[in-house]
Amino acid sequence: MEQRIPVNRGRVDWAGDNPAIFLREDVNGPWTGLGIFFNVTYSQHGRGYTMIALGEPTASRGYPDSLNICITNNKELTNYLLTNFVSKFPAFVDQPGLSAMTVIEAESHQSGGDMKTSWYETVCASDVQIKMEWKNLATPMAVEVGPENCVTKLHDMYSVFFEAKDAVIYVNQTPLKGVVTDRQFFGRTMSTAFLAVSETWVIPESYPNENN
Repeated sequence: MEQRIPVNRGRVDWAGDNPAIFLREDVNGPWTGLGIFFNVTYSQHGRGYTMIALGEPTASRGYPDSLNICITNNKELTNYLLTNFVSKFPAFVDQPGLSAMTVIEAESHQSGGDMKTSWYETVCASDVQIKMEWKNLATPMAVEVGPENCVTKLHDMYSVFFEAKDAVIYVNQTPLKGVVTDRQFFGRTMSTAFLAVSETWVIPESYPNENN
């Protein structure tokens, strides 16, 4: 058995929570609604939260012409996450709505639920609100992957995942189109909605100058 190393001596890029919801109208069709939330407790760009909702992922339009919107209380952190993480996540790769979305300064953030059956995250700006809601949560599982299996191909990533069998993304109380479907996740079939908590991304010692 390979000996486990108790201390990762790499550089911690960020740590926090990173739940998401990916929706389709057809199981084999394109993504019709994408939502992702970052509640970062530590990063080289400070603390903060960012919620992204793409109601028209394939449209090069921002809010209010489309429901492609980002609300954040730390724009520097958001730019860092977009460049180094979100744009590399499979559901968001090459989505025109990601680069065209409108970025708005946040006024408030609220979380709630019991983390056993349901959870929600709500972020509000002056005239717009995004709410992400996860239902029918499964038993959590711990995930630990290295650069070879990580979407960035640079990081060690640690997280606790809760699969959600049902989920909704609302922009101003309007639900985005689509439903939760299935995806392959490290050899398992899981839904496209999940909570990811206590998530930590680390640059191993062998990649000391990457992802600045």
